[in-house]
Amino acid sequence: MKKIFLQPHDISYAAQLAAMLATPSIKQALALTDEECTLQAMEQFIRVMQLEEMEGHFYSRMIFNEQRHLIGVITLKNINETTKSCHMGTWIAEPYWGKGYNFLAKEKILYIAFTQYNLQYVFAGARVENLRSRKSQRNLPYVTTKVERQFATEHRKLERLEQTTCVLNVVKRFDFLNWYYNGRIAG
Repeated sequence: MKKIFLQPHDISYAAQLAAMLATPSIKQALALTDEECTLQAMEQFIRVMQLEEMEGHFYSRMIFNEQRHLIGVITLKNINETTKSCHMGTWIAEPYWGKGYNFLAKEKILYIAFTQYNLQYVFAGARVENLRSRKSQRNLPYVTTKVERQFATEHRKLERLEQTTCVLNVVKRFDFLNWYYNGRIAG
């Protein structure tokens, strides 16, 4: 049975994370530069995540599989207490693609978003060219897709950040918790 564990960021994993990010498939999917995949960049990322979490703006975790191998990162970004929303970002190392880990990581972090942070909306976006991410989001049983018009401000923010055309989806608190407590058990 597949399992994942979410662990706080630890600087001792910076080199491993940098190496995982530097693989062509991940680097391309996330549109990263060579400089963004260095050990120094990863150490800085970890420090920023730790600081932003202390300030309540981010909740980011390293993802480990059932063998306790580091397989990726998942983050709730720009947590906004006023709008009760945030954006979710995740990446999984290529050897672990298609094995259900991304789904399990999203389930755990969304549960945290809706029960601990009491959010109403978690946005999940993707660059138009990132077909794997778009497909994985569409396959979530609790996601509402193609919400670019309904949440135009969030969509514009995402496209400004990514500097390219993006799709926007949303996970609503009611839909996720209904699935979590009812549909998940039945499925």
